[in-house]
Amino acid sequence: MGVVIAPDKFKGSLTAADVARHLAAGLRLTAAHVPVVMAPVSDGGDGFLDAMVAAGYRRVPVAAQGPTGQPVRASYAELDGVAVVELAETAGLTRLPHGRPAALTASSYGTGQVMREALEAGCRTLVVGIGGSACTDGGAGMLQALGAHLAVRDGTPLRRGGAALCDLQSVDLSGLHPGLARTEVVVAADVNNPLTGPQGAAAVYGPQKGASPREVAELDRALAHWAGLVSTSTGVDAAEAPGSGAAGGVGFAMMAILGASLRPGIELVLELTGFVQKLREARMVITGEGTLDGQTLNGKAPAGVAAAARKASVPVIAVAGHSTLNQRDLHSLGMIAAYALTDIEPDQQRCISHAGPLLERLGARLATEWLSP
Repeated sequence: MGVVIAPDKFKGSLTAADVARHLAAGLRLTAAHVPVVMAPVSDGGDGFLDAMVAAGYRRVPVAAQGPTGQPVRASYAELDGVAVVELAETAGLTRLPHGRPAALTASSYGTGQVMREALEAGCRTLVVGIGGSACTDGGAGMLQALGAHLAVRDGTPLRRGGAALCDLQSVDLSGLHPGLARTEVVVAADVNNPLTGPQGAAAVYGPQKGASPREVAELDRALAHWAGLVSTSTGVDAAEAPGSGAAGGVGFAMMAILGASLRPGIELVLELTGFVQKLREARMVITGEGTLDGQTLNGKAPAGVAAAARKASVPVIAVAGHSTLNQRDLHSLGMIAAYALTDIEPDQQRCISHAGPLLERLGARLATEWLSP
């Protein structure tokens, strides 16, 4: 009976795969007799692609554009005709040059380029993780990359970015890649916001992307205009659908035009990586993320891992950089204990810069307390 190590990333410090590797090294220091299976996970944002590659998917390099049009090295992951695409890899906040916000002009175009490459390669299922976006363009850029013709009054192609949507006059979807007609599109998204309004993409997430109050209002008007034209063109009104505001409205375009279904990110990752099968020979699961807090309780990756393990009657321990959860919180998630780097290193900056060695120390301690013969 072995241990399954299934953490999410420690944001700003280690990838999920790195976290798993360091925990495994620590476990082996004091419990070398216990088999270890590393199964890093993601909730659909940064690290989604890496988690799938760690599970055996093949990484396929793609040339694409970042949120402001700069060339970026991107990829998708493929296995048996299923292509996994991570929006953050092309249109994410981490792709903004020098970290400068581009709230009005950032585009999802690069994500569409990666999707197009997967379609050209013959993939017939697209799984797109849309967390961590820098754009609020309603998915218009993604659709342009997939062949849609969006034009202003004189027929000139619409420029990119959310603010440009105010000038949009026509939506022609006849040029969309033909492979989409025979492809299932599934979106990994963990938010239920509508496209517009006080709980919409611009109002809730625009400030995180650098939008001022005036720019938030401008983007919200632009998204409403976009939604009206899409509804007229397709007969589908998805602006109020839960999740349509995900990734600056990319969720809206996915549902209204590509017919996508939305699923919780961690649920998709566990399904695609065969996590339940890994639990059959497990005596314990170790999960975690950079911070265990109230957001964890609302369904982030460690909560999904714990829920799956609880169904299989496998105990779960969490590891984090920092934790604010009490024992009652942990119990509600199906976890029996939590360990934090701050338990052994009070300097939080050092917890970030030396997370690997500290995780190994925690892993060794965990093994001594829970896995001794």
